[in-house]
Amino acid sequence: MNMLSDVTLQGTHASLVPLDRAHADALRAAAGDLHELWYTSVPAPDGVEAEIERRLALHAEGRMRPFAVLDAEGTPVGMTSYCNVEPGTPRLEIGYTWYARSVQRTPLNTECKLLLLTRAFEDLECLAVEFRTSIFNRPSRGAIERVGAKLDGVLRSHMRHQDGSLRDTCVYSITAAEWPAVRRNLEFALGAR
Repeated sequence: MNMLSDVTLQGTHASLVPLDRAHADALRAAAGDLHELWYTSVPAPDGVEAEIERRLALHAEGRMRPFAVLDAEGTPVGMTSYCNVEPGTPRLEIGYTWYARSVQRTPLNTECKLLLLTRAFEDLECLAVEFRTSIFNRPSRGAIERVGAKLDGVLRSHMRHQDGSLRDTCVYSITAAEWPAVRRNLEFALGAR
């Protein structure tokens, strides 16, 4: 199975659809002021089209499967991607994720991770799924840890933040052996709401 093929992942609170230029207007509204968080890579509203083009170009190169995140009403409220795909292992990263403030810390994020991880482990038979974020992005680190990923380590001076400062990157992962417990925890979290 092609790890970067077009696929729609459908849930109750959210769906993930292949990113398309037609999502730009809604994603511009969803981005709001999130770009002001210096440690994130969320595009400013006037940079959403360029970010969509960047992700679509990476997809065309076989390096990323970008998704638009839709809420229960079908409105685009964020973006996420499969990236750093290693088909020979197989493994991948779930990354470049951001959500509108209005849906952060809601069942939408939990369900998105459940959908993405289910496909990665059960359809694509990944041995591990990785997550990365800035050491300063405590909300993202907390969300990744709540999903059930474990910190593998920190890549020091790994890249640059949008403002040019050096970024230490926290690398997390979930292994195939851990997936059944992580899945149960995500399903429990969705049912408990």
